[in-house]
Amino acid sequence: MFTGIILAIGKISTIERKAGDFRLKIDTGKLSLSDAQLGDSIAVNGVCLTAVELGERYFCADVSNETWSRTTFSHATVGMPVNLELALTPTTRMGGHIVSGHVDGIGKVIGRKADARSVRFSVQAPDNLAKYIAEKGSICINGISLTVNEVNGAIFGVNIVPHTLQETTLNDAVVGTEVNLEVDILARYMERLMRGEAAAKPCGITEELLQRSGFLG
Repeated sequence: MFTGIILAIGKISTIERKAGDFRLKIDTGKLSLSDAQLGDSIAVNGVCLTAVELGERYFCADVSNETWSRTTFSHATVGMPVNLELALTPTTRMGGHIVSGHVDGIGKVIGRKADARSVRFSVQAPDNLAKYIAEKGSICINGISLTVNEVNGAIFGVNIVPHTLQETTLNDAVVGTEVNLEVDILARYMERLMRGEAAAKPCGITEELLQRSGFLG
């Protein structure tokens, strides 16, 4: 699990075809791996990968064809910058939100404009993810925990402050840039509970009940 607080920008230094799928070598930049171990999870642009080789400032990870096809890794190139985060520990500050590193879909930047010292982005999400995205809710873009400013169908907006621009790859994002999206894990579980799929009998949680209880506006 992760928090969506990016620790460093790394880059892909090697893409190797390996027995039908892929192995990546990631240079970790300023991110120290001194306390990392083989088998640890590391989020790369929001994708949870397992370290199979570790160096002082790099690690290697295998990427399945499933992950390759469902994330922006399908467009990866050598030298491409990536956002990095080590898995959280019991003492990690929860500065973002709970992020699993399991990408739900690929979105596209459709707008970028300055707002004082910040930058506002508009992102087109896949239609099937729109129901999980709510105003003032959480969204993970390329591994970055962000607050949703507004929602219009499958289009949502986020505001990126100067520090986040400087410390992540969003500074290089332009109209047309594709990004990995992970919706709030709580929204996914809430939907499953409401549909009653987790039990033999309906759970009794309905949209009307949530409305009466003040969970829906």
